[in-house]
Amino acid sequence: MTKADIVTRIADRTGMEKSDVLAVVENFMREVRTNMESGENVYLRGFGSFVLKKRAEKTGRNISKNTTLIIPAHYIPAFKPAKTFAGKVKSNVSINK
Repeated sequence: MTKADIVTRIADRTGMEKSDVLAVVENFMREVRTNMESGENVYLRGFGSFVLKKRAEKTGRNISKNTTLIIPAHYIPAFKPAKTFAGKVKSNVSINK
């Protein structure tokens, strides 16, 4: 599913114009991104949390130059689904073999 698919579905369900829905979706994403860039987590009850996870410093290798380098500690954005959300996905999505 893409952002365009989300906008279309919301517009169809609410009767709003696609341009208005697109503006709301883009503003939502901008707010999540802005808050995370400033070091804050975003909590959406019943949906999940956008959290910052710390990655420890580690040693990496550049195989083509046969050298080692230090990758400094840093934060990455992550999404942690709410228990109810994760439970519904787990019970409704089957594994295809």
